[in-house]
Amino acid sequence: MTSIEITNISLGIILGIMMFLFIFRIVLTWYPQVELNKFPINLVTFPTEPFLAPTRKLIPPMGGVDITPIIWFGIVSLLREILLGQQGLLTMMGRV
Repeated sequence: MTSIEITNISLGIILGIMMFLFIFRIVLTWYPQVELNKFPINLVTFPTEPFLAPTRKLIPPMGGVDITPIIWFGIVSLLREILLGQQGLLTMMGRV
């Protein structure tokens, strides 16, 4: 296995996990009464909050709805496609 293949697999796993966590955070916005600091919910909030908190300063909740997890899901999804998609940068490097 080459280092590019290992990088592709590792990055694919990390970005996939982050996408899953942001989807979970999107669902959690539907339930504002849930305490985000309690186990097991904190397993989702701990890795995602460093991304969401600064974004909330730029884009505050609209009508009481926090859209920052949706924005970050889109960013991570786009990044995954650009790097690892069928025509992705890292995918094309691995074919050379």
